[in-house]
Amino acid sequence: MLDKNCYLKKDRKFDLICLGRLAVDLYSQQIGAPLEEVSSFAKYLGGSSGNVAFGTARLGLKTAMLSCVGDDQMGSFLLNSLSKEGCDVSQIKKTKEHLTAITLLGIKDKNTFPLLFYRENCADMSLTENDIDENFIASSHSLAITGTHFSQKNVYKASLKALDYAQKNDVLKILDIDYRPVLWGLTNKSDGETRFIANNNVTEHLQSIAPLFDLIVGTEEEFCILGGNENLFESLKLIRNINNGIFVLKLGEKGCTIFENKIPNSFAECEIYEGVKVDILNVLGAGDAFLSGFLANFLRNKDLKTCCHIANACGALVVSRHSCAPAMPTWKEINYFLNHKILKPSLDVELNRLHRVTIAKQKWDELFIFAFDHRIQFMELAHNANQPEVKISELKKLFVSAVIETESELNLQGKIGILADDQFGQEALNLATGRGWWIGRPVELSLSNPLQFEKGSSIGSHLLSWPKDHIIKCLIQYHPDDEVQNRIKQEKRLLSLYHAAQISGHDLLIEIIPPKIFPHAQDTVYRSMKNLYNLGIFPEWWKLEQPSIEIWPFIDELIAKKDSYCRGVVLLGLNEPLTVISKGFKAAHHSKTCRGFAIGRTIFYEASKQWFNNEISNREVIKKTGDIFKNLIQIWQNEKRNTI
Repeated sequence: MLDKNCYLKKDRKFDLICLGRLAVDLYSQQIGAPLEEVSSFAKYLGGSSGNVAFGTARLGLKTAMLSCVGDDQMGSFLLNSLSKEGCDVSQIKKTKEHLTAITLLGIKDKNTFPLLFYRENCADMSLTENDIDENFIASSHSLAITGTHFSQKNVYKASLKALDYAQKNDVLKILDIDYRPVLWGLTNKSDGETRFIANNNVTEHLQSIAPLFDLIVGTEEEFCILGGNENLFESLKLIRNINNGIFVLKLGEKGCTIFENKIPNSFAECEIYEGVKVDILNVLGAGDAFLSGFLANFLRNKDLKTCCHIANACGALVVSRHSCAPAMPTWKEINYFLNHKILKPSLDVELNRLHRVTIAKQKWDELFIFAFDHRIQFMELAHNANQPEVKISELKKLFVSAVIETESELNLQGKIGILADDQFGQEALNLATGRGWWIGRPVELSLSNPLQFEKGSSIGSHLLSWPKDHIIKCLIQYHPDDEVQNRIKQEKRLLSLYHAAQISGHDLLIEIIPPKIFPHAQDTVYRSMKNLYNLGIFPEWWKLEQPSIEIWPFIDELIAKKDSYCRGVVLLGLNEPLTVISKGFKAAHHSKTCRGFAIGRTIFYEASKQWFNNEISNREVIKKTGDIFKNLIQIWQNEKRNTI
């Protein structure tokens, strides 16, 4: 029997290194269509080893990936995806000679998943012996290798070298059989869907390396190819003759079973760890999710029953979702899922929310946002100066230049943001995207009450064109004491936006400005927030008028009680003078949830007016707006120091 303690007791940098397939998956968005009729795809991280590295990192293991990607945009995407999840990518080589592998996947029905592997001379199969560093292998408790990386000469040698270093340094060795006949050249290149073809050469090849592993994981078909017999239990007995480790047999929706010692004659003699019943959308990636859940417990020295229980839950959640890697669950999701026995995970509102809010995201502990998403105000400025509206776009690009200079001068990387519209600010948005900024975009029709969306009621289709890291900003003129019929209309529209955000995956910021026709008490905005929370609306961000020092504790308490995953509050300016804004900043520093400000007219109004009237140059508008922006940041920082 495998003694895990001899591997896991040492203090090492990593829990797991994954060596193997790392590719881009393009999943069909038209469910039920044959692959040739699919019109659009969603892009995800893929490849069996990449999926496991991603999934185990999401579950808290210290995971590293050992592979290769092309020196191309798809390779950068894979590196970024793993890094954001907390996976170490220092040993992923970039090659200029090979392109990153791509896989196209269709979802015809629950049993039909056409696959096209674009892996001809691809990057992850270009790994060589020279890319394997003994110190890196020795820095981990375990090493997991995909069977595909024994199918070609150079990756075969690289994998053997990694195994040799693992053996020398007491590293637990794990084989994910990962048998795809097409990747062994046994089918037509267009037939990526076939899961099993018996082949003596493949069996002999795999059996030559099987004795080197401590833990082997696979499906029934995969253990059959490894054992060389289409009778599962005969194959398992043949494998046992050459390997004394643990075998983990995946049984799909039935669950799994474990073989630690002697191989029985049938399932009747096995302990089956039952799977979790769910409605299936897509079984692709279920095995990688299973292995991620299994290893996340196995490498924490949990008993095998617990390992299997969590592994089955991970597999069940992923088969109910569209993707593989991004569909991997967090611990919060797993616990909720198992406690509530959910048959249709894709329809459970709270589970889907947990999937959004409990995954790793960029932290914004302090935020300085230049807001120039205004439309009507800029139109008025242009018209008053007899300038064409097209000039507004030019001006907003200058604001981006001001933000770039401010970020550089004050060394504010990771603390800078903008709010910009796509009516006049699309070019500004394009310039800002990719800089690591917080970027918000409005969706409301200016001055609408009841709330209307600028692009019409089909807000979800509009969000399809947005980069995923852009944040939906919606200003609502909302008052808790508004006439009931109007308030209900407002709430319904906001609910529709919230549900669209849940599907699109974008963060949502709600800006509350109570209409002036109603009395405005200290707790008006607080009561508005409470109403929206009670409706089941949980925005990631709030944008609020400057609350008083007395009301902040109530806002903090409300957010803590209703939504502990809320990412924070930012303050708006309403073109107030700096003295008023400074007072609001001072009060905000007593808050636990306020992250900073999102201010616009105070920064841009006078300089924009002068620019439209040809009184100042482009360079001067950059300097004037930049100076006010920097001044606001310094006021914020000074008030923060004084409060501390």
